[in-house]
Amino acid sequence: QVQLVESGGGLVQAGGSLRLSCAASGRTFSIYAMGWFRQAPGKEREFVAGIMSSGGITYYADSVKGRFAISRDNAKNTVYLQMNSLKPEDTAVYYCVLGFSSDIPAQMVVPTRWRFWGQGTQVTVSS
Repeated sequence: QVQLVESGGGLVQAGGSLRLSCAASGRTFSIYAMGWFRQAPGKEREFVAGIMSSGGITYYADSVKGRFAISRDNAKNTVYLQMNSLKPEDTAVYYCVLGFSSDIPAQMVVPTRWRFWGQGTQVTVSS
């Protein structure tokens, strides 16, 4: 069974940077697309970024494009989210997700299109 464990969240000032990590257990990590969602209190869950199994194709929400970068190291069973130029509106719990196949799902913004979810890590950006 696949387990996903996020780390790297914390408190940072606006304009700063954080790098989130998601460590995956399981023997088939390298064949699955992965991604990140986030959710702030009282708000809907929001797709942030996705990456195909080989790392060659990525997608980003318009709200983070140019500021965030998703990457993966299949040898380490780990996916990353580099977050730069952070804004207070980036404050949320960030969740790592693993897909059903090697491709990023066509309906990537729909939470049920992703198979496994991590427990989440809190990111707080102060103004």
